[in-house]
Amino acid sequence: MPDTLLLVDIQHDFLPGGALAVPGGDEIIPIANALMPAFAHVVASQDWHPADHGSFAEHHAGARAFDIGQLAGREQILWPTHCVQGTPGAAFASDLDIAGIHDVVRKGDNPRLDSYSAFYDNHHERATGLGQRLAARGTRHIHVMGLAADVCVKYTVLDALAEGFTVTLIVDGIRGVDMAPGDTEAAIEAMRAAGAVVVTHDMVLG
Repeated sequence: MPDTLLLVDIQHDFLPGGALAVPGGDEIIPIANALMPAFAHVVASQDWHPADHGSFAEHHAGARAFDIGQLAGREQILWPTHCVQGTPGAAFASDLDIAGIHDVVRKGDNPRLDSYSAFYDNHHERATGLGQRLAARGTRHIHVMGLAADVCVKYTVLDALAEGFTVTLIVDGIRGVDMAPGDTEAAIEAMRAAGAVVVTHDMVLG
């Protein structure tokens, strides 16, 4: 049985109809549900922003969602308000079998730093604790899927590889924002180039 499956940000606000909807985001939920029983350990990351998070466009005068602004003196994509702590949008997708999740890691709770990766904030100033938890279990290999391919999945995979984990990317279990055409394909290639093995979920289930 494979050891660890990491589900990245499968939350209402990233699904069609959500505040920061990823096209086709709901299509990965059956894949996650099918995979979870095949793994000894399932971890889910959860975007968990305070309402005053500095990455939200509404907190920048005259800004619109997806503009490039500044946060704590650094360049920042300004996002629609999403995944605010305790709101329905921050909850895991209703159709996701949350009974199959063994551990949850929350990220993005510092209003002055965004946090795409499930391992660190964007500037590596603070770890989420995920790396330490996995290491404590003796985990060295993780399978990754979730949302969004070209943002949080990409940075999670790159951080995992940099931390010394081997990573299998479940490519039919991801969907991207594609702010620019081709972003998702470029993200997949970046993850592959960094060392991720790219498979489909049926290859994992055998």
